[in-house]
Amino acid sequence: MNLRIRDLREDADLTQKQISEIILCDQSLYSKYERGERVLPLDLAVKLAEYYGVSLDYLVGRTDKRK
Repeated sequence: MNLRIRDLREDADLTQKQISEIILCDQSLYSKYERGERVLPLDLAVKLAEYYGVSLDYLVGRTDKRK
């Protein structure tokens, strides 16, 4: 699955540490989500989609429509 979380984070000029604090996880774990080494749990995907103002489908690469 091609998550867009890295692109969204970089577009917002945020660090992994800043996002990991927002979703309440460790920065090293968040880094693994970005690299695809760990599966992003649904509850965190929902938090990130809400934070960035995008749909879950956009977040996980199923559509190019942000909303």
